Amino acid sequence: MPVERVRRSLKTGRKLGWSRVANAPDSKKNEGQVVEDKAAKPAAGESSAKKPSAKKAPSTRRKAAAKITAEPKAPKAETNSPKTDSAKSATPAGSKKSDFVVKVPRMKQVYRDDVVAVLIREFGYGNPMQVPTLEKIVINIGLGEALESNSAVGAATGDLQKITGQKPLENRARMSIANFKLREGNVIGTSVTLRGYRMWQFFDRFVNITLPRTRDFRGISRTAFDGRGNYSLGMRDQSTFPEIDYNEIDRMRGMQVTIVTTAHTDEEGRRLLDLLGMPFMHADEPVATF
Repeated sequence: MPVERVRRSLKTGRKLGWSRVANAPDSKKNEGQVVEDKAAKPAAGESSAKKPSAKKAPSTRRKAAAKITAEPKAPKAETNSPKTDSAKSATPAGSKKSDFVVKVPRMKQVYRDDVVAVLIREFGYGNPMQVPTLEKIVINIGLGEALESNSAVGAATGDLQKITGQKPLENRARMSIANFKLREGNVIGTSVTLRGYRMWQFFDRFVNITLPRTRDFRGISRTAFDGRGNYSLGMRDQSTFPEIDYNEIDRMRGMQVTIVTTAHTDEEGRRLLDLLGMPFMHADEPVATF
């Protein structure tokens, strides 16, 4: 009897053959289902591919860009406007930008054009670099009064700055001297050293304007050289310079002007300054003191 056999099998733990078959997985059925599932997936993909997808309407910007790329650009018609004609006529095709113009002082140009050739001919220099020239000009004002007056330094510095166009330096004492009531570090003078462009400009004004304005001027000494071609000259007051207003002067102050050259002898330095327009006295005339 089948029911009894089942009960017995459950008790004894045996499994009947039909129960094995009933409980066993249906491999054939599962294999068929897997094959059907695989076949269904591509079919679904084909169906989805066949279905027309709703396309998004292209934006207005894309449409405009497509029109621009599709349509060829029409060549621009050349219009002869008066502005373009005037611009073309003002700037020719082969013209270049103007070069940078360097301003050369008038006295330096005279030195290059006239003085160098004369010195080479007279002294027989083999190289143009041997020709003597101006190296620097030093203007110095002594201020012994600065020990008693505090405003003297400022006034002298201002006058010297107006004359040279350069800020002066204050010269200080290097040691203390009791007899002169001088202490180390006190301001005892002011000076300016001119080189290059300012040197040539100052020399031009000094020779052609300042010296002729001196009262009873008859020329300067020809022997005030130091043996190496450098010339020193003393001025009694600063009123002869055109940059100084006589009404603004608090006191007359003298100054020392030293012209340093590259000459090796006094003869070369004298000839150099003579060709540059320095108003020397003649040899047979007395030397003027001013």
